[in-house]
Amino acid sequence: MLLSAFSTRLSRILSVQACFRRAASSGCLSLLVLACGLVSVPVVHGAGPGLPAAASQKVEFIRDIQPLLRRSCYSCHGVEEQEAGLRLDTKARALAGGEGGPVIIAGKSDKSRLVLLLAGIDEDSGVMPPEGDGAPFTSEEVALVRAWIDQGADWPAEADRPLAERHWSFQPIVRPEAPAVKQQGWIKNGIDPFILARLEAEGIEPAIEADRSTLIRRLYLDLLGLPPQPAEVEQFLSDKEDGAYERLVDRVLLSQHYGERWGRHWLDLARYADSDGYEKDRPRPHAWRYRDWVIAALNADMPFDQFTIAQVAGDLLPDADREMKTATGFHRNTLHNTEGGTDKEEDRSKKTVDRTNTTGAIWLGLTVGCAECHTHKYDPLTHHEYYSLYAFFNNIDELDLDMAPAAELARYQTDKAAFDAEQKKLDAAAAQYVKKELPAAQQAWEAAQANDLDNLLDQGDADGPTSDGKPADAKPADKKPAGNKGVVVPENVELALAVTAADRTELQRNVIRDYYLTIDPPLLALKKAAEAHKSKAPKAPTAKAQAVVERSTPREAYIHLRGNFLDHGAAVTAATPAWLPPLQPRGEQADRLDLARWIVSPENPLTARVTVNRIWQRYFGRGLAPNPDDLGAQGDPPSHPLLLDWLADEFRTDWSLKHVHRLIVTSAVYRQSSAARPELDDLDPLNTLLARQSRRRVEAEVIRDLALASSGLLAPQIGGPSVHPPQPQEYSTLTYAGSARWKDSEGSDRFRRGLYTFFQRTSPYPMLMTFDSPDSTVCTAQRATSNTPLQALTLWNDRVFFEAAQALGRRIVRKVPGVPKSGEKEAAAVADRRLEEAYLACFARRPNDAERSAWRDFRTAQLAVLADQPTVKELLGPEPTPEGCDPQELAFWVLASRTLMNLDEFVTKE
Repeated sequence: MLLSAFSTRLSRILSVQACFRRAASSGCLSLLVLACGLVSVPVVHGAGPGLPAAASQKVEFIRDIQPLLRRSCYSCHGVEEQEAGLRLDTKARALAGGEGGPVIIAGKSDKSRLVLLLAGIDEDSGVMPPEGDGAPFTSEEVALVRAWIDQGADWPAEADRPLAERHWSFQPIVRPEAPAVKQQGWIKNGIDPFILARLEAEGIEPAIEADRSTLIRRLYLDLLGLPPQPAEVEQFLSDKEDGAYERLVDRVLLSQHYGERWGRHWLDLARYADSDGYEKDRPRPHAWRYRDWVIAALNADMPFDQFTIAQVAGDLLPDADREMKTATGFHRNTLHNTEGGTDKEEDRSKKTVDRTNTTGAIWLGLTVGCAECHTHKYDPLTHHEYYSLYAFFNNIDELDLDMAPAAELARYQTDKAAFDAEQKKLDAAAAQYVKKELPAAQQAWEAAQANDLDNLLDQGDADGPTSDGKPADAKPADKKPAGNKGVVVPENVELALAVTAADRTELQRNVIRDYYLTIDPPLLALKKAAEAHKSKAPKAPTAKAQAVVERSTPREAYIHLRGNFLDHGAAVTAATPAWLPPLQPRGEQADRLDLARWIVSPENPLTARVTVNRIWQRYFGRGLAPNPDDLGAQGDPPSHPLLLDWLADEFRTDWSLKHVHRLIVTSAVYRQSSAARPELDDLDPLNTLLARQSRRRVEAEVIRDLALASSGLLAPQIGGPSVHPPQPQEYSTLTYAGSARWKDSEGSDRFRRGLYTFFQRTSPYPMLMTFDSPDSTVCTAQRATSNTPLQALTLWNDRVFFEAAQALGRRIVRKVPGVPKSGEKEAAAVADRRLEEAYLACFARRPNDAERSAWRDFRTAQLAVLADQPTVKELLGPEPTPEGCDPQELAFWVLASRTLMNLDEFVTKE
């Protein structure tokens, strides 16, 4: 609301400039032109009147056609169902056709009904698959099917072999030889030949290397999730020695912020949150200790096999310490239902299902959850095998660990031992008295009550004033409880005492004894001393961590028919799928530790592939296998299978994550420019061949961190309890149970990294959700990326971004102070230097000449607008203006900072 028409125009120019650059770099420039209304092109929603032309290249069934049929056709024409009698998952049945006859006529795609169905021009059935039953075929995919049929519809016998025997991700990892390439000078390390060989085969040149400013910002965002500080940029730009970039990489990998950045990626997989979920959604005050364990483990470059074993089964390790047990908090990230009337066994079963599905997704990269209700429709995982995996987690019990520092815990244990010793002495003294002295004292007391005493004391006639000035109680004394005026003993005790000792029943003796224990003076003194001692009991440390433990008595595990935990099928024991390498249990019955070691065993073909594929995805926006959560039959095959296997083998050598990171970020393919290459728009629109670097918006937490770090507000503290940065107070009360009472954190906690923001499952922090943070209910391997008006409004109006802009404006003015009583030329020079500082802080580069010119005009126009003092006050807030600083000039730099933080470049990794 504070921008003038000119500032709006500048922001629009810069944003459109950035949008064109982004659209061009992603191959979407034509879409941008359409969006701007510059060109009118008819959009084809269905099939056209004719068939797409057949593809010109040689088509292979297993590589090109079978994945399409599996994706879009098998659900209705596969092993489970055969609509219209047609089955497309075996050669004999597919070529035989269905109720209407053959659908594939080799050599004649234009006569093959399958092609007509896929293209949507079959007169009887319309388009296949029907909406909602599978992904429709694109015109390019129909062209591939046409080419395959025209080339003879070759269907090799290999294609009909069991999936477990032929699917690429289920095969052993074999380290491939690096392919021969012509441009040896481009190669930086072992990754590059695999990329370059494919580019050379396609006749494509790799992109040039990005400039140094782009490289340092890219590296910092990828490894730390933070921008480089201007001094770090200057240091790198001035280092002209060979190996400057590699030295920068090594410095960055040593930063403790690395664990925060890559810990956030892992927490997406681990579905971490700070509350239970469901209707009550109660806070989990100790959940953060698992998050901090992840950060510390990554910073220490804990080998990934150990990292895995600790989380899956750290409690079962020999001599497991508190850290290893804390790692099992991974299993406590499930939702937890505390609503009244909840079936505890149902809740436990749902948690066990979640642990099974999450473990399968993270380490095996498979959709194992699809087999919860029935045998997997696409992968070879049976219903029985699913519940054999379930059995590994069926014996988990939850507990909270004491996590006080060792010194504090030792001090407590010492104090507790001394307290218990003193308590033991007091208890012994009381027991000794009761045993040896109390009987005689009781006998003497009973004798004093003998001779049929009335035991009711005369209270007089209550005529006259009372000593305390209150009316006397006229109730008969024998109707009052013991202890009131006029009553010596209770009525039941009096009646028991009236009976001679020899004639009393056991009940009467107990009544007398129990009463006497409450009035014996020495015993009362001993009890008082014991109570006083108890009040001095040392308080146990309250620091806890969520963890799990294995039950000593295993639960029975059964198949849940149709996924119903109440409907038991056959009993099962813990086991891994038969079509993967065999499990090697330590004893007769396999447990979670056996499973964890099997997951990271050298024979397991999945774990290393899945992990390096996800790491690659973080750097390039797309994995070598494009479905990071499904390396099974429904996932697309890898674009560079040899590189994926080479990386997987390299990774499992010592399981060092930092080694893989260093390999990737020092490769030539990573260092490429992300500039648009129009000649590749049609050939490689998704940048699958990696002829350039990909340009992408950073994640929600990083956007917030960028604003705080650029402005100097970011609190650098690592770890600790989750914090509550400011948010609209009404937002947290929208939860059904009203359990989220958000109290804004104070001091530096308001400016912690987004990773540490308290995550309430039913009301997540709104800024994070605006920028596509997952809801933490399930494992998330890849975040969605949206582009909405609300995001721009958040960057402009959200309190934290406004405060960051204020801080950045003040930082710029302090860094480049003005010259008192300077002329217009001197003031312009100061403004230019301030603009440089702003660009270095926000973009790790200096402005170009066109940007300088635009900002000069912008400043001139805005200073005129900022003569309005209320506007200045609104921009600057209550904080006093630094001495010697013109309020209007400071207000302009706050406004300029807001504009810079709203530019596409600010939230984008180039």
